[in-house]
Amino acid sequence: MSVKPIRLFGDPVLRMTAQPVTTFDLELRKLVQDLTDTMRAAPGAGLAAPQLGVSLRVFTYFVDGELGHLINPELTLSDERQDGPEGCLSLPGLTYDCTRAFGVVAKGFTMYGDPVTIEGTQKLARCIQHETDHLNGIIFIDRLDAEQRAAALKAIREEGWGEEGPGGQQGTPQVRISPHDTLGRAL
Repeated sequence: MSVKPIRLFGDPVLRMTAQPVTTFDLELRKLVQDLTDTMRAAPGAGLAAPQLGVSLRVFTYFVDGELGHLINPELTLSDERQDGPEGCLSLPGLTYDCTRAFGVVAKGFTMYGDPVTIEGTQKLARCIQHETDHLNGIIFIDRLDAEQRAAALKAIREEGWGEEGPGGQQGTPQVRISPHDTLGRAL
């Protein structure tokens, strides 16, 4: 088992757009195993490589007993929406209602470079969208309406996240707008 520390909100790597995976080798398989072990130990429903400080387009998930991973995901989202509670291992203890597509078709690759398609609704769709957001430097609070976002940022300030980054750098929490069709706004 290889459980790694999870990067918390305020760490700059969480705001970077992750690079596509181009080499499907032993190092990539080790990363997938580290992600899986860390996610299961947390415990969480998903974990993206940037949350371990690795800026690659890789995530793992464990939803409704289904364990998997996806590399270089490309998503097609349903028009139907769902509202529901969402949290993040990089924001431990914080949960807010977030609007997401009800269904998703995610195409990408396995750790061996084989093409794969994952179709899901409800919680699996929410997880895939959440983790893909991480690969784009988006954190779920970026998708909240203004009132919820303000409450989340207040809770983050009270926890002290974003005040001191790696190397003692000072900063304030940064909010970005989601690239998804809701443009970061709750519906």
